[in-house]
Amino acid sequence: QFLANIRECDAIVHVVRCFVDDNIVHVSGSVDPLRDIEVITLELVLADLAQVEKRLQRVQKDAKSKKDGAAEELAVLEKLVPILDAGTPARKADIDPESWNIPSIKSLGLLSAKPVIYAANVADGDLAEGNEMVDRVKELAAKEGASVVVVSAQVEAELVELDAEERANFLEELGVQKGETGLEKLIREAYSLLDLRTYFTSGVTETRAWTIKAGDTAPQAAGVIHTDFEKGFIRAETIAYADYVECGSEKVAKEKGKLRAEGKELAHVLSQLRQR
Repeated sequence: QFLANIRECDAIVHVVRCFVDDNIVHVSGSVDPLRDIEVITLELVLADLAQVEKRLQRVQKDAKSKKDGAAEELAVLEKLVPILDAGTPARKADIDPESWNIPSIKSLGLLSAKPVIYAANVADGDLAEGNEMVDRVKELAAKEGASVVVVSAQVEAELVELDAEERANFLEELGVQKGETGLEKLIREAYSLLDLRTYFTSGVTETRAWTIKAGDTAPQAAGVIHTDFEKGFIRAETIAYADYVECGSEKVAKEKGKLRAEGKELAHVLSQLRQR
């Protein structure tokens, strides 16, 4: 059931222990981040191999009967089997991006095909600079084309109890630049990996954030709020951020002619979307 939940994800954040603490026992008896990564990766690969081999048996029969799409799917599965059998993640297979989008292949939700972010969990004193174990994880990630974010679960737990000013002072004492926590860095890295963007809607009672894909048009962005907004979308009224700051309000910006109407192909994150 646990692996089934992961299959629904777009990416995997692999938290790796990169600290030594005699009070926290490691299941393997010692701390070795590369070994831990290898163990988890192998588990994902073996789960994928079992799924691919099971699917392959069915597709081989479909290909013989010349069922539509079976030949294309069979070609991908036959490439995956030896890769997975060798303990190598599916994402390293020589498969063109379009093949990954074949519905039957995509529906497999292969765990080892998903992009990975390694979250190197360190002691609070190593949050700013990392340590030798983090360096080893970074070397591995560089070979895989993955990214690494240094976090400290201990620090994050303490930050929850602090107000904004106390958080800033605490992070400064730890030598963290710009006051950005490991969790915030992880969120930013995840958004970058998945090519996501955030836009905000503001009303009298609340301001909300919405997540869209980079390059989404205004109607697609509106559809995230409600599908009817996308279907009935005609135009959006926009104000450049600098103009809005200068004018101080939407009313003044409109009076100064800074508000303009944009059509359906507007591919920007809008601060305000309206159905017309």
